[in-house]
Amino acid sequence: MKITRAANGDVVFALIGRMEAEDIGEIETLIREEEGGRSIVFDLKDLTLVDQDVVVFFRRCEADSIKLENCARYIREWMKQEKS
Repeated sequence: MKITRAANGDVVFALIGRMEAEDIGEIETLIREEEGGRSIVFDLKDLTLVDQDVVVFFRRCEADSIKLENCARYIREWMKQEKS
């Protein structure tokens, strides 16, 4: 997995490639390092594959007001199933 960061008001992390449970800690660290008051966005356009732990993580992120942009339909559907 590769992560790129951009900022112009919001902080946007583009998540690229495959994301698995062991990648979550790195992303949580990046989130903690951001200044308070700035919105965080995950751009998932180039995210190709995730596992169940990542889906649960994304649900927690949305609950914490982190926006998921360009989220693949299969990830959204999986997130809905995890909610049930």
